Amino acid sequence: MDPYTAGMFPSNPYRSKRPVRGRLVVVLDGRLSGRGLELIRPISRALRRGEIHELVVTAEADAGPGTTVNQVTYLGFFEVEEGGMAVTGDSVRVDGRPVGRLGGFDETHHPNHLNLVLVGDDATGFERGLALGDEISIGETDEGGQR
Repeated sequence: MDPYTAGMFPSNPYRSKRPVRGRLVVVLDGRLSGRGLELIRPISRALRRGEIHELVVTAEADAGPGTTVNQVTYLGFFEVEEGGMAVTGDSVRVDGRPVGRLGGFDETHHPNHLNLVLVGDDATGFERGLALGDEISIGETDEGGQR
C-alpha cells in the first residue's frame, strides 16, 4: 500500500535533505495544449547520479500529485550529477534563478526518464535563454540549503 495514497502522512515528512544537482543536456523550445500528463500520487522520487530527466512547466497553479496537467511548456533535459530526493514543493533553479516549484512527476516515458512537472511561467527553455551545461538545482533555498 502506498502511504501517500492512503493518506497516512498528514504532512510532508521530508524535514532535511540536500539539493539534487545536475546540468542541462538538452534545451527545448515547445509547448502543448491538451497534453494530459497524469501526475503520480507519491510526493517524491529518488533521482540518481547519471540519470537524465525532463523538465516541463505548467502555469496550472493547482498541479500536484494525482492531478492531470494539460498546458505544458518544455524547458529541457538534465543529467543528475548529485543525486537525492526531489519532493513536490521544492524550488527548481537554473544557474541560481528560480524557474518554478516542483508540482509532481509524470511517468509517461518511464523507465527512460521521468517528467518533472514544475509550476511556473510558461516560457520555454529556449525563450528563457537556457544553455547546455546550465546548472539545475532542485530543493535549494536562497541560503543554499534545502527547499
